[in-house]
Amino acid sequence: MEECARHSGGQRQKMKPLAALEHTMERWSNALWTLLIRSARRQHDQSELVRTLHQECDDRALILDRRRILVPNAFVIELPPESHEQLTSSSRQLDSYLSNHVRKHAAEQGYTFAGPVAVRLTPVERNKVDRFRVRSHIAPTPDTTREEPDPQYG
Repeated sequence: MEECARHSGGQRQKMKPLAALEHTMERWSNALWTLLIRSARRQHDQSELVRTLHQECDDRALILDRRRILVPNAFVIELPPESHEQLTSSSRQLDSYLSNHVRKHAAEQGYTFAGPVAVRLTPVERNKVDRFRVRSHIAPTPDTTREEPDPQYG
């Protein structure tokens, strides 16, 4: 029996590095799964935002004549503060990504815009929006070719 105790004590010493390795691998695995889940959630949120922007275009389309359908070109995505904070690091990239998807959808549907497409992310109080809310409007391009009246002549 004493020999078994000595033998198991030696085994325990040999197992310590393996237990440490196992613990390290478990931490890495947990960290990897956390990153993958966050990435998948972010990807899901982005695709949901794209679908919502497409729907906003479709719902707010104005038929001008047989060949022209005008849709909003200025979008504001309202987010809870913590979501906005997470996305602000890549806000410019995300704005561009979402704007490109709106333009692509408009081209596929034969829609026209009154001006350049702009998507902006903005934080709002948590109690005003649950996940996100999209607001849109038609923002014509400012007419820079028109001369301003001379203030001297009224």
